[in-house]
Amino acid sequence: MTLAVVAPLAGSANATVVAPPTARDGRLTQVGPIAEIGFPSWYRDSTGLRLEPCTTMEDPLCAVLPDEVPNPDLPVSYPDNFPGEFFYQLADATLTLTDGTKAVIGLNVEGAWANGAVIDGDQMVFGRVRIRFAAAAGRRFRITHPYGIDDLTADDKGVRMTEDVGTVPGAFGGVLNGRVGPFLRWDPAVAPAAPAGYTGDPGVDHKVVGSPYDTNFVRIEELDPRTGAVLGQVGFTDTFSIQGRYASNAGVDVDQATFTTGADGNGVVEVYATSEPGQAVEIAANPALGIRATRLNGQNGHYYGRFALTGPLPAGATVDIVNASDRPVARKTRKLIDVVQVTKAAYDADAHTLTVAATSSDQDAAPGVLSVTGYGPITGQPFTNVLAPPVTVTVTSSSGGTATASLLGSGAVLGPEPPVAAATADATAVVGQTVQLDGTGSTGEVDSYRWTQTAGPEVIVTGGTTASASFVAPSPGTYAFTLTLTGPGGQQTSEPVTVTVVAAAKPVAEAGPDRTIQRGKAVTLDGSASSGVETYSWKQVSGPAVTLAGASAAKPAFTFPAQALPASPGPNASFVYDNDPVVFELTVTNPNGTATDRVTIRPQAETFPGGVTVRYRTGNNEWRISGTSSLLAGQRITAVLGDTLTGRVIGTSPVDAAGAFSIRVTGPAPGTVRTISVVTTVGGRQLAVPVTVTN
Repeated sequence: MTLAVVAPLAGSANATVVAPPTARDGRLTQVGPIAEIGFPSWYRDSTGLRLEPCTTMEDPLCAVLPDEVPNPDLPVSYPDNFPGEFFYQLADATLTLTDGTKAVIGLNVEGAWANGAVIDGDQMVFGRVRIRFAAAAGRRFRITHPYGIDDLTADDKGVRMTEDVGTVPGAFGGVLNGRVGPFLRWDPAVAPAAPAGYTGDPGVDHKVVGSPYDTNFVRIEELDPRTGAVLGQVGFTDTFSIQGRYASNAGVDVDQATFTTGADGNGVVEVYATSEPGQAVEIAANPALGIRATRLNGQNGHYYGRFALTGPLPAGATVDIVNASDRPVARKTRKLIDVVQVTKAAYDADAHTLTVAATSSDQDAAPGVLSVTGYGPITGQPFTNVLAPPVTVTVTSSSGGTATASLLGSGAVLGPEPPVAAATADATAVVGQTVQLDGTGSTGEVDSYRWTQTAGPEVIVTGGTTASASFVAPSPGTYAFTLTLTGPGGQQTSEPVTVTVVAAAKPVAEAGPDRTIQRGKAVTLDGSASSGVETYSWKQVSGPAVTLAGASAAKPAFTFPAQALPASPGPNASFVYDNDPVVFELTVTNPNGTATDRVTIRPQAETFPGGVTVRYRTGNNEWRISGTSSLLAGQRITAVLGDTLTGRVIGTSPVDAAGAFSIRVTGPAPGTVRTISVVTTVGGRQLAVPVTVTN
């Protein structure tokens, strides 16, 4: 079982994160400034401990593996000779179980590259919990470790669980949401003490502290696979191999670097930066801007500097901000941008105009152009035909600056929509039938309804002041009615609706034509072609059970159910394949009798043009199953060992937009079975597909 996830494993059949009995006390809390290599300079935990990345080969207490570096004979350098992975924390526990099996548990904070190659922008840092040991398939274990409890069931490969949290490139705060943290370090109460500047010596197993649950150990218990009862402890250790180096550098982040210039090009540069408190954060000398190396003012980890700018600002001008306290010195380059301030952001609801005014600190001979995002350059004139403005406006400058402001509206308030009457009725009816008058399709704000008869023998209108009314026709003839609506926006009367009433006769049921529908799709039945109807009643006669919405309406609806797939891991002796059509019966009534009619909804057939190709490799216990479906429906397909669909499940795959599918999984071993069967959620099925077995 190998799982790589970015969330707790709850919901997986074979791996579940169990809530520890005590509340969590501590975690990773802060991401340090981004270093020149594109990774955080450090991570801080809730105890205040900061660890920096181990990215060199020279330090045996904080080294990368030589095979992670393209050329291990050369010093590590970015990006040409940089490791594919490295660690802020590397914590492993190795223990021997009672049956002699070796178990390894890794609890790491790891830096790596999203696609394996060293490419700027692909940097990511994640927290990893990894548990691996050999065990017979079906055995169940509970593993308690410093960062929680996992309930795992072995498969054909034993117990092989990996949980990674934070695997989004550039989203370095994602690791803070994982289970790893606070950092583990050697227990200071147990000799020997950790080497100065390090959380421990990875070459020496040692007791540790740092668990947020005070479980500074690994305990493996075997559980009853069915009940979860503890059968006994099969392994325990309270010593770990620990690698981690306390951060000696603080780094620096430049939050903003701006310029203000006058018509002569002279002005000032302002820099806002952050780092650890008490750092020597400086602006580097920049002869092109007339700036000498100068220390920024600092307070509580925030740093600010204001520097004279002499002469016209060169295009694309940048400044370098350094942390001179670091060794090597941390350096960040930031392009200078102007400061934009929105002085007016107003919307006139009557004129439908948006007025925006703004200023820029770029006031030299060729100032930057200011524009409103989504509307265009600011010209001094309002933007017109704006029916629905955004809640805020953003002004950008061609010199790089940007500012956002909230809108202030003015003008008349909106009123309710006037009522618009929409009246309908049964077109025909028979004497003695209850005829429905329907005004529910009316729109606008309605306070009252009034139905008025305008033609035909006089009748009593039931519900004449509601949206839905009715009457019973006493004799043949043409009856007409209007619907008058009253609301805060006025009054409106509909055109007359007419009902032709004929002499008494039995109703005629018409359930509509038979159809073929793709499974999983919504279906609307249509009995509106029936005549002389007072009531409708639909019922399912046969086929896969469905839920019919509106069974007493002329046009009820249902969803043709998808074919259920065999449950993993199987076998599934009670699995039922049901691709029969769904048959409905419509019964219509009026005072003179009833009538019925049936309609059949068939599932659209699915085939596999070219067949299904199946290969099993004994050397690595790998299945490769592929083919193409005749339906492009976004369905899923499951493969099962054997000539029927009741055997052990091999795997499940989606069918892509081109109709292709591919199942490539490890296990289960087929033994002597040399066929598989497949089934899809839209009803496709192929039994006894031959298996090609290779090494």
